[in-house]
Amino acid sequence: MRQSSVPFLPRQVDEDIIMHNDVIEESELKKIIRELNLKVTGQRLAILKALHEGRRHITAQELYEKLNLEHPEIGFATVYRFLRVLTEGRFATEVRMGGLPARYEMAPRDHHDHLTCVKCGKICEFENRGIESLQEKVAHQFGFKLTHHVLELYGVCPECQNTKNSKN
Repeated sequence: MRQSSVPFLPRQVDEDIIMHNDVIEESELKKIIRELNLKVTGQRLAILKALHEGRRHITAQELYEKLNLEHPEIGFATVYRFLRVLTEGRFATEVRMGGLPARYEMAPRDHHDHLTCVKCGKICEFENRGIESLQEKVAHQFGFKLTHHVLELYGVCPECQNTKNSKN
């Protein structure tokens, strides 16, 4: 049987979630909505606030579930559509990791890449100037001018390597 090149990744647990530490004022959130040429509404503000507060790498479903507790009037389609608009406007980043649904995060001020554990789903963010430089050289070699990119690496984290069930 041929093994799929897309690894199955489990849903993250709370301990493995990278949290936002910076604070964005409501005026900044309103500015983002206006820059997208949209009317500032309570629903859009709530979605943007929920996306910013707390965990990174959240799926549309997880964001909807988080919002639904305080804003049951906001439907899943509204959340998903606004995430698409935020992504197209480059205020949010969509990251596709393996076979999981797309995950979203507020567009980071500084570019970073992701390393994902295929056993527990833990996601580590990292920056590496050497990798960034190499990607620029490869793009130049093929005549491309890079606009953006996503680098996703998959492996087994140290904690999972140390478990008795680990076979890698």
